[in-house]
Amino acid sequence: MKTNQVTMEKLVNLCKSRGIIFPGSEIYGGMGNTWDYGPIGVEVKNNIKRAWWKRFVQQSDNSFGVDAAILMNSRVWDASGHTASFTDPKMDCKECKSRHRADNLIENYSKGAVNPDTMSNEEMESYIKEHKINCPICGKHNWTPIRLFNMMFETSRGVTEENQNKIYLRPETAQGEFVNFLNVQRTTRAKVPFGIAQIGKAFRNEITPGNFIFRTIEFEQMEHQWFCKEGTDTAFYEDFKKKAWDFLVDLGFNPEHLRYKDHDKLAHYAKNACDIQYLFPIGWSELNGIHNRTDYDLSRHQEYSGKNMQYVDPITNEKYVPYVIEYSIGADRLMLAVLSEAYEEETLENGETRVVMHFHPSIAAYKVAVLPLQKNLGEKAKEIYKKLSSEFMCTYDEAGSIGKRYRRQDEIGTPMCVTIDFDTLENNTVTIRDRDTMEQIRLSVDELVDYVAKKIRF
Repeated sequence: MKTNQVTMEKLVNLCKSRGIIFPGSEIYGGMGNTWDYGPIGVEVKNNIKRAWWKRFVQQSDNSFGVDAAILMNSRVWDASGHTASFTDPKMDCKECKSRHRADNLIENYSKGAVNPDTMSNEEMESYIKEHKINCPICGKHNWTPIRLFNMMFETSRGVTEENQNKIYLRPETAQGEFVNFLNVQRTTRAKVPFGIAQIGKAFRNEITPGNFIFRTIEFEQMEHQWFCKEGTDTAFYEDFKKKAWDFLVDLGFNPEHLRYKDHDKLAHYAKNACDIQYLFPIGWSELNGIHNRTDYDLSRHQEYSGKNMQYVDPITNEKYVPYVIEYSIGADRLMLAVLSEAYEEETLENGETRVVMHFHPSIAAYKVAVLPLQKNLGEKAKEIYKKLSSEFMCTYDEAGSIGKRYRRQDEIGTPMCVTIDFDTLENNTVTIRDRDTMEQIRLSVDELVDYVAKKIRF
């Protein structure tokens, strides 16, 4: 049974001790809200991305992938509106000089009861003044007015210092899908409706609240843009809401820890917008978004580039700029949700407590741990390890008691442990231990690969 709720502190400690996630640049004292994925974490995160790609590209009718450049022509961001309006409302504490987002101050003070997304900057300033919201660092109430800070990281390109052109690290991956609409449609001969998907890095120069990998300045997005004809957009929007939900449930999420949340305030170009929120250790917050972006994006790029972004129906010859249904989810934020959902401290019958990560087998870092009961069984154990590792990510461990080795694998979420004992030498069978139930069965070595493959299928 579960003995307690997971906390962010427990997750951070487990991640550091078990090679899941480390603080960025740690030997130099770190760098605020940057994180490095360790040997276990990089496998889990890659497996999450593979599962998402399999569901939304491989198993989708008429969806295609791209990997667009991080650095793009600066006109892209003029067309998208980022250079003009991609800003955060920030206030400085005059006492301790710390800087904070006004909307975060209000949301934290009201414990989510007030939604600052529906407020103007003047209304947020008035709310903070009226309720005497103090600085969370020094506790004083002495704020500057709200100022808007552009969240894009700027850099420059040019051979000489006098000949520098301002460019940006992309703040989102979506524009890479939009600017490649014509290329993908032409080379794949895709007919509307069709999708373009991408997994890639994005960068935002924003103040982050320090909740581990929940919001960072460098992050990875998994996005799928579905291009469709006006009039079919609402049905596809509802369809992607369900697909996004089903993907999370199939990954092992408890539906009671998920909820839909419609946006209270729509962007000027949006027809519909909805988040799926997850009950993180820090409370309910956005996990992914589904948006009906209408024909805004392709129309803007048509205007700014001078290229015709219309689709020509091959049957009716009708020409139109497609609507876009966007499904976007952060790989890092999904990683945090997966960690939170998987974590359990279980009290055993003998009174001991084990920490176990209940990852879906398909996203676990190692599918199998090969454990010789004694070191003098190592030759046979390594033979079996070699057989399994040609098919799956596996690990080998012969240090310590078998019980301690089981616990180590539980903490990194390895779904199966294969133990080699003296009976293995005699009849070519091994013991397989299940992570979740801790039950054990005997199985022929010849059946191992098929057995594991069925267990980890997603």
